[in-house]
Amino acid sequence: MSITYSLREIVSRLGGEVAGADDVLISRVASLANAQSGHISFLTDSKYRVVLAETKASAVILKPEHRDNTDLPCIVTDNPYAYFARVSELLNPVPSYQPGIAGSAVIDVSAKIPASCTILANVVIAADVVLGEHVVIHPGTVIGLGVQIGDGCVLQANVTVYHHCQIGNHCNIFSGSVIGGDGFGYAPDDGRWVKIPQVGRVIIEDNVDIGANTTIDRGALDDTIIGQGTKIDNLVQIGHNCRIGAHSVIAGCVGIAGSAILGKHCRIGGAAMILGHLEIADGVTVSPGSMITRSLNKADTYTALMPFQTHDDWLKTAAGIRRLGDLADRVKQLEKQLSTLQPASLDSKQPDQANKTIIDVEKREKP
Repeated sequence: MSITYSLREIVSRLGGEVAGADDVLISRVASLANAQSGHISFLTDSKYRVVLAETKASAVILKPEHRDNTDLPCIVTDNPYAYFARVSELLNPVPSYQPGIAGSAVIDVSAKIPASCTILANVVIAADVVLGEHVVIHPGTVIGLGVQIGDGCVLQANVTVYHHCQIGNHCNIFSGSVIGGDGFGYAPDDGRWVKIPQVGRVIIEDNVDIGANTTIDRGALDDTIIGQGTKIDNLVQIGHNCRIGAHSVIAGCVGIAGSAILGKHCRIGGAAMILGHLEIADGVTVSPGSMITRSLNKADTYTALMPFQTHDDWLKTAAGIRRLGDLADRVKQLEKQLSTLQPASLDSKQPDQANKTIIDVEKREKP
């Protein structure tokens, strides 16, 4: 069943200011390009004014400085993108769950589960688990020995939380994620690899979202810690002993090796790689696909990749890069030879001789 709100009702709940008719009814959010009657969209950049002029949306969310770009009814706010997200949440509320425990769930008698929790089919909960109020655990999820999960958390289907990990309040963990599996720790011994027991935990603080099929390894000695408000996308690997600062965002397919430390409010683009034991300062942005090989001590945007080219052009570029070392050596040799010239030979009163000397040196440097 669809939910419909007028612009007036939306503003009364979420704030902002209506410009134009406030009785326009909204039932759905949509992009400017695809919106239809009854939909609301948003504008954050004036470069999309052409799309705004052609949209079929019933209303749009925009900044005060963009108000004159359209005759459509508007909600005016300083952050249209965040406001759009809140409108979407208003129009698409999360499902409500009936508290209770499915008959097929397997729960140890020592587990503490409030009556407000929802435990769905085939969930397994081990000994000494403690759940907060209104926790929802979807089918097939496994909760290990001594795990603690805070109020209002939702664990989707087939999540695995290993023993003694801790999850804060109001966290969302999506299907297939593994929290607290063993870190990748082995010691070489006479040609063999000896497994190092991983005795730390994973500590997830409040309001963290963890995407589908993401893995967060438990610490080898110290705990792996995910700071409050952090949002992690699908298919992310976070190694043992990592510490992720509060309110950071990590996009899909990122790999963070063991013992790396990220500051607060970092933004890590998709498929980026961060090597182990590095420290990343607060507020750092890493571009998609970049490999970070040293610590970053200053807030900035860092990129470590080349723009794509046709394959033949890429081969030429790669060949040129391989020759850079030789070219640098030749330049250094030329500079050294120039520095040994007698000052008199370069005197302004003898320009012809000075030029001849430089030309002779350059000729000797040609391959």
